[in-house]
Amino acid sequence: MSMRFSHELPTPEQVKATYPVTDRALAIKAGLDAELARIFKGESAKKVLLIGPCSVDSEPPVLEYAARLSRLQERVKDKLALVMRVYTNKPRTTGDGYKGMLHQPDPTKKPDLYSGLLAIRELHTRVLTDMGLPTADEMLYPTNYQYLSDLLSYVAVGARSVENQEHRLVSSGMDVPVGMKNPTGGDLSVMMNSITAAQHPHVFQYRNWEVETEGNALAHAILRGYVNRHGQSLPNYHYEDLAHLCALYEIAALKHPAAIIDCNHANSGKKFAEQPRIAKEVLHACRHNESIGRLVKGFMIESYLEDGCQKIGEGVFGKSITDPCLGWKKTERLVLDIADMI
Repeated sequence: MSMRFSHELPTPEQVKATYPVTDRALAIKAGLDAELARIFKGESAKKVLLIGPCSVDSEPPVLEYAARLSRLQERVKDKLALVMRVYTNKPRTTGDGYKGMLHQPDPTKKPDLYSGLLAIRELHTRVLTDMGLPTADEMLYPTNYQYLSDLLSYVAVGARSVENQEHRLVSSGMDVPVGMKNPTGGDLSVMMNSITAAQHPHVFQYRNWEVETEGNALAHAILRGYVNRHGQSLPNYHYEDLAHLCALYEIAALKHPAAIIDCNHANSGKKFAEQPRIAKEVLHACRHNESIGRLVKGFMIESYLEDGCQKIGEGVFGKSITDPCLGWKKTERLVLDIADMI
């Protein structure tokens, strides 16, 4: 057998016992979750910003970013709900490279999943408890969701995972918003089918249990752009794209039509500095079409303390070691501008 079982990992229950959530933090999270639910149900005119690093790498710069974001949230709380991206798993196109804090809590050392599970639990706990911010993560591995199930306020299913049956079924058992990205090839029917599956109840195998779910009415679309057959990045955030998604939702007759616009990835051609322009263009479309304005619930922004990205080991504090991100000064300006435009 070519697969070697090297270390037995702790169960979600054991990890949760190591880093429990206080009653105070749970009460804060309940209030934050309720606000997000109102936005995605169309009961609040606020917009959501899912904002933070492409992939978190170490605790000190992430907590510094979270502290700044918490202060910024106070300035825009009447217009925006900020959810911090604490993305601890990094999908890799070829499977090689840094796979995120879950795999490598220290990016300069070898993979250590036991320490990684504890590290990601601690980091999500601290952002919620110390900063009072809701957190989001990408569900790259559905079986790992239970390690963070009591902490996450938002879950994203990535472009490479959105067609996977397990991702869809596990999403149907969550009680927080789950964003389904369009696949890298751009076929929106795949995304819409995934949303439909997540909104419906199911019975299936999860970990070592037979489970039943009620369906997640807060499952929704994330538009992230796509790549054509020539490998070129193309956007899908323009007015015509948003109007088309409105029509798809009407045909599908799904609950609470909603879309988050990913301002990076293929929408920007991974040109991180384009994110402010993209967000503002979408807000312009929202003002000129009521249906689009109701559909678009917010944006996904890749942002960190410093502009751009660096190689592992370069050591610039708060600079991404994966995809390039918008630095803090530009981030703060963008958040304030979005609040002014709503």
